[in-house]
Amino acid sequence: MSVPHSVLAAGWIPFVVCVILTIIFSFFYIRYFQSKYESEVSSSIVSMLGLVVVLLTTAVIPVDIFLVAFMKDDQGHFKPWAESNETRQSLQQDVLYTYYAMYMCVMLFLFLLLPFSYFFYEEADEDVSNKSRTCTALKYTLVFAFAAAVLLLIGAFAPIKHIPHNNATDIDIITYLFTDTKTEDAISFCISCLTLLGMLICVLYTGYGMSAWPMDLVKGRRSATVEIDEVSHNRHETQTEIDTIRNRERNITGRLTSRDRQQLEELEERDRFLARREQHLDDAQRSCLTKCLLVLRPLQIFFGIMFFLMELIIFLSLLLTNIDKVLHSEGWRKGYALPKRHLPNPIDIILVYCQKVFPLDYILMTGIIVYFILCSMGGLQHLGIWCCCVRMYKIRIRRTKPQGLLLMCFLLMFLVLALNVIIFEITPQYTTFGSQKYVQYINETIGNHTSLVPHVATCSMEAPAEECIMTRMSMLLIRFFYKVWFFGAAYYYLSWAFLVIILIGFVVSLVRKRRSYIEGAVDHDDFDSDDEGLLQA
Repeated sequence: MSVPHSVLAAGWIPFVVCVILTIIFSFFYIRYFQSKYESEVSSSIVSMLGLVVVLLTTAVIPVDIFLVAFMKDDQGHFKPWAESNETRQSLQQDVLYTYYAMYMCVMLFLFLLLPFSYFFYEEADEDVSNKSRTCTALKYTLVFAFAAAVLLLIGAFAPIKHIPHNNATDIDIITYLFTDTKTEDAISFCISCLTLLGMLICVLYTGYGMSAWPMDLVKGRRSATVEIDEVSHNRHETQTEIDTIRNRERNITGRLTSRDRQQLEELEERDRFLARREQHLDDAQRSCLTKCLLVLRPLQIFFGIMFFLMELIIFLSLLLTNIDKVLHSEGWRKGYALPKRHLPNPIDIILVYCQKVFPLDYILMTGIIVYFILCSMGGLQHLGIWCCCVRMYKIRIRRTKPQGLLLMCFLLMFLVLALNVIIFEITPQYTTFGSQKYVQYINETIGNHTSLVPHVATCSMEAPAEECIMTRMSMLLIRFFYKVWFFGAAYYYLSWAFLVIILIGFVVSLVRKRRSYIEGAVDHDDFDSDDEGLLQA
């Protein structure tokens, strides 16, 4: 029996809607941060397409969970259309190929398109032709392509475990290690390496963003009026010091010492910076947006509190999952895989329960994914892009350089791969089986007779593979925990680091002063013609 059109529509139509919304969001997001003074069409297009791929990689997860859970009814029986194993396999293959297609797109951007676009723009110069720029960019891009080839070859030929245990289960050792082909091993190994790097980035950016974003909403920005007074006062003091040095030059020495000249240059630069801040603050104070935000301030506080509560629930869910793994997991030899949930998990319980009312769980899961992505973007915006303890680029509204946008998308690729692991850690039951149940026969003695009595049980890794269908995302993750324990163990320890960074970020956000009303609009190193024109007006 083929899959009913209503099932496919319920699963894939929301995904199509997500595709459309993602394209629209990506376009406006890149335009919002793109520098109005320094930009290039090719870099903008690649950044936008990269962001679309990033967001769609996570959009497949709710579809995967819905299709798996919708195969069974509340009594643990397969629905008529899902009774055929061929039908189930066909549906699962479609989802699996979608994952592989998205992962291949991620690898294409990470190893080819983003590096090429970055180095192509870096070579921009009036004296350099496009042909020369292309050749140079290709030369550097080949290094990334070589790295991808090395990872794929290691994954295909490295000696890893290929044997299921006797008297199997653990969903029959992840359905005999999920077909066990060299191609899938190569892709899984490459994606696992990228995900591991993404976890390191996620711990810093997403962990901090989850704490900073809700707290910023609750605290709000500083008053533009108060800031104008402070800037005016500081500017007056600076101009007084400048006048003092100038008077000393005219009335006493006739010329400045090298020390006075250096001090004068610093003071004049500071005065220009303060003048620009004063101009931006004055414009912000008179804008209609400021008045609207003032009216919407209570709503901003409300959303800040709601996001903080979501952060708290996510923190507790991940903490309980990690504690559960300490007590009941398969241990480090199997990447701390957790066959069955023993401790209560708030998000897991809520999502499994909400799956009874379609599409409530779909909406909640999508909301959690969007929240993680927004926190990651917020972390990138607050912290900027760093390399070897040196800040390379700042993510600023209408002032982010093309290289900064490309590197932002580059980091988001890694972050989203890591978010798949974090989401799985937070909701292990829901993301693996949804709300699936199965009929379990248990020996019960009634009088002198012992008979098998059917009971409806919640699906877990201890159930037979033919009774409980795993999502493709969980199968891709867990099967590699069994094959290469290092990745599962690394994800586990980094999830603890993620919790620590959330706590540190919360403390930092709590004690830090409120951000400037024009945060990111003005910086010491961006004196451009437009702003100088504003000052002269």
